[in-house]
Amino acid sequence: MVDVGAKEITERMAVARATVTMQAATLKLIATKKAKKGDVLAVAQLAGIMAAKKTPDLIPLCHPLSLSSVDVKLSLDPKRRAVDIEATCKLKGRTGVEMEALTAASVAALTVYDMCKAVDRGMVISGVKLVHKSGGKSGTWDAK
Repeated sequence: MVDVGAKEITERMAVARATVTMQAATLKLIATKKAKKGDVLAVAQLAGIMAAKKTPDLIPLCHPLSLSSVDVKLSLDPKRRAVDIEATCKLKGRTGVEMEALTAASVAALTVYDMCKAVDRGMVISGVKLVHKSGGKSGTWDAK
């Protein structure tokens, strides 16, 4: 792992997004909470939060971090037949939280897929990306 011991402790934040597109009927099952496996949005939200906390167990050489906040929001877009996911991670530390935010968004998307795959194997997970990071020596960055 990279030695971050000499870095300054700063407030850091990262925001990542992902999208799961699906059939209209699948989105309706999610919206009406009638999926066989349960409340898709609630379970995916929890999965994303749990995943952020497990990031260093999943990604080699990723520092274990003391996260101060993880927020995972899922929203439905009927016109695009999509579940949009946004994960925000925060901490005060010596290294950024980009990987935690990306992991949270990715695992939330995978959970949506898992919970609905019995009715729609054609779902597509896309747009997994970092959209914002702040803090640290490099300052603030926003996706264009």
